[in-house]
Amino acid sequence: MNTASILVKAARTFGDRPAMSVGDELFADYATMSLRAAKIAGGLASLLNLQRNDRVMLAMRNCPQYFELLFAIWHAGLVAVPVNAKLHAREMAWIANDSEAKVCFCTPDLLNHVITLAAEMPSVSRFVCVGDDEYESLVSEAVACADADRDDLAWIFYTSGTTGRPKGAMLTHLNLQLMSWSYLCDFDRISSHDSMLHLAPQSHASGLLALPHIAKASHQILPPSGGFYPGELATLINQNDSLTFFLAPTMLRRAIEHGGVARAHIENVRTVIGGAAPFSASDIRDALNLFGLRFTNGYGQGECPCSISMMPKHLYSEASSDEELSSVGIARSGVEVEIVDQNGNPVGANQVGEISVRSDIVMQGYLNRPEETRETIVNGWLRTGDLGVMDERGFLTLKDRSKDVIISGGSNIYPAELEAVIIRVQGIEEAAVVGKPDPDWGEVPVAFVVTAPGVNISPAELDRACLDNLARYKRPKSYIFVDQLPRNSTGKVLKGELRAKLS
Repeated sequence: MNTASILVKAARTFGDRPAMSVGDELFADYATMSLRAAKIAGGLASLLNLQRNDRVMLAMRNCPQYFELLFAIWHAGLVAVPVNAKLHAREMAWIANDSEAKVCFCTPDLLNHVITLAAEMPSVSRFVCVGDDEYESLVSEAVACADADRDDLAWIFYTSGTTGRPKGAMLTHLNLQLMSWSYLCDFDRISSHDSMLHLAPQSHASGLLALPHIAKASHQILPPSGGFYPGELATLINQNDSLTFFLAPTMLRRAIEHGGVARAHIENVRTVIGGAAPFSASDIRDALNLFGLRFTNGYGQGECPCSISMMPKHLYSEASSDEELSSVGIARSGVEVEIVDQNGNPVGANQVGEISVRSDIVMQGYLNRPEETRETIVNGWLRTGDLGVMDERGFLTLKDRSKDVIISGGSNIYPAELEAVIIRVQGIEEAAVVGKPDPDWGEVPVAFVVTAPGVNISPAELDRACLDNLARYKRPKSYIFVDQLPRNSTGKVLKGELRAKLS
């Protein structure tokens, strides 16, 4: 079944329901969005001469046309290649070549950015600016939704590339639909009277999580600013009913510090999905204090899109320890999770190992990378590269990326554990811990710390916080104060660059 059919079916039954808005301004109802998707699909075939399974790159910031174009691509039997709008033009060119994209759609602010390297993208025959007259000329004769086999590619999801070139996770129509049904099983029973606010990029998890909402004809909303501002979030909460949105830990802290969200009509919030980075127990407490039992913490990867585990909202009322609060919950419906050693053998309860996942939601492999696919999918199991612990009841707690673990004097130190303690110190905005080579211990932990403007904190204060919460051997051997942490285009800290500063 073609994933585009979920929009067709939603429009058939709920055509007059709002589909896409920017703030309180309606862009399209479901009947309009579905019809435009079918007509744009016609233009993709007749005017741009795209053939079944051709790849279409989306170099776009969040915009109201994003979903109609995404569904038009599937409607025409094509493959979407969404890319992060923050990428350098050279990175976008690399993805265009790797995916062999035939057409690239750009938002107006990115068009010139991308076209500067058009000569380096020989497969791309056309660059189209979304929203202009050329884009509207694609609204042609509506075509029937193309047939799609369950194993046909639908979305090539490029990983963030913290350690080299990004890899294209190949997601099929079956992957996306099972991801959507798993969401509806585990998160919420969505209806046409619900709404979803997109604070994060539509090119990544926010766009993927929209699929189950669109399947049930919920209202998709973009903030007028195009970004995340706590005051604007408070306004949008007040304007909309039964609202779902995504928050990373840094976004949650900004919302709390602003204070406006706390004064908003929190009863209008249905679900706050936490993710993108680990939440500490103190983060979870803050989220529950602000939103009540509307918060859920999830864990997923592009290779198993948004669908490895989640913490059911109601179970936070039963959590009795920091470990239970910071858990990313239990395996999602249709997903098996095991903790394994370096040889792939399951370890016992409460033992640290690599998180391994088996599901029909898992990608088909990495585009053009058979060797890395074989290393990542072993005997049907996705080796995530993340370390975790699972207790006797099946609750999963993340530890760290396997490559980030510090082995000091034969003992494992998990940077995320240290970082969670350091950022709880008043006046600390961010922290990242990495290993530094040491002749006696092998490695020792070093913390890079960002303080709030005008705040002075001594290493001794940070040392005391670590010693009050963690074993002595885990504490950083030094603290380096920096103005900001290096990040990639998706906001992940580039720990490789921090390690390079220590060598």
